[in-house]
Amino acid sequence: MSRHNPAGGDSTGRFAYEGLERVFHEKARLSIMTSLVSRPKGIIFADLKELCQLTDGNLSRHLQVLHDAEYVEIWKGIHRNRPQTLCRITPLGKKRFLEYIAVLESVVEDALAAAKAPSVRSPAPSLADGWSPA
Repeated sequence: MSRHNPAGGDSTGRFAYEGLERVFHEKARLSIMTSLVSRPKGIIFADLKELCQLTDGNLSRHLQVLHDAEYVEIWKGIHRNRPQTLCRITPLGKKRFLEYIAVLESVVEDALAAAKAPSVRSPAPSLADGWSPA
């Protein structure tokens, strides 16, 4: 499906960005997923908490949402002779997150292109064509 219409017109739904999943589209979960995708072997809970600047409870809640969606695995075990929790991205989580990032990149490209587009009329802001205040 082509999103860009070279003739200049917008196609129906062009800016719908269907690939922006709500489960990722939250600052804390975006941080968590970015941390996990960059460390496929996993991250100890305390290290992930520090990387994302979250509290224990906040990180636990966001990890649970990601775990319920099957994007993250949570392992309980021993690390350096201490009970630890290891968090790791699943293959599905990696696939879906990278798809999400690709859609997010298109959002940025569209916004930058629109902001850089030369104004056809005067440089002053104007209202939509055919619209006037009541």
